[in-house]
Amino acid sequence: MTTTAVRAFRAFPRRCGDVLNETVRVAPRRGNEPPRTEDAVRIGIMRRIAADRLRSCGFEALCEDVMLIVTELLTNALLHSGTTQITLTITVEKVEEDETLCIAVSDGMPGVAAPKQADADAESGRGLLLVKHLMEANGGSWGTSDAGATTWCCLNVPAMGAS
Repeated sequence: MTTTAVRAFRAFPRRCGDVLNETVRVAPRRGNEPPRTEDAVRIGIMRRIAADRLRSCGFEALCEDVMLIVTELLTNALLHSGTTQITLTITVEKVEEDETLCIAVSDGMPGVAAPKQADADAESGRGLLLVKHLMEANGGSWGTSDAGATTWCCLNVPAMGAS
């Protein structure tokens, strides 16, 4: 008789510092060509890694909102920067008893990321408006730094046990 021991999954306790720091290489876009399929797949992989890391660190309450923010910021970097490298960083900062989850996407290309009103029939152009809405709903802030090469969004983290 064979017995297989299964160890129960235990989430890491919340702690300050890095939750995720991942960089992917992508091909620069030329003109209005769509991104290469393999580059779009890399963005999806980064999103799934971020979701897994958030859950394992105890941030389930913010996971859906953060995944949408991550998707929009990574997609903007892929579509609009012309870069060859995109870095996603997620950190937790604590001031007194308050925690803040910070998401940053760096593409190394200066520029200003600003929400725009998209036409009703437009297929894109609403990403930063979604980021702004989610940031406001979670009592956070967002902006750009490094002359626009990094777009970031910080969200207030609900207290442990709060939903």
